[in-house]
Amino acid sequence: MSSESKDELDEKAKEKRIMVMMRQVLSAVARETVPPAGMKHTLSDDTIQGIRDCLSLITAREHELNIELGEANNLRPRYVDEPVTSKVVALDSITKK
Repeated sequence: MSSESKDELDEKAKEKRIMVMMRQVLSAVARETVPPAGMKHTLSDDTIQGIRDCLSLITAREHELNIELGEANNLRPRYVDEPVTSKVVALDSITKK
């Protein structure tokens, strides 16, 4: 981590909390306004796209803040003793048949 002051780190942590809250509220609004099957959405297509764009920007900033704060950027929680199930494969080894 860089030589950032405690105040700078506190500000970034505060910004991260704000981003998390904004993402949660926008996601809740999106979930709660979904109409029943076959009905037209009450939100306009532009508004829906705006929500998607905002969520993308929030997620990108959260990712940046996680890096700046030196926090793990895991997409899903894992137990410490959980075995690694992924395997890295070199693209060179993939050939067409």
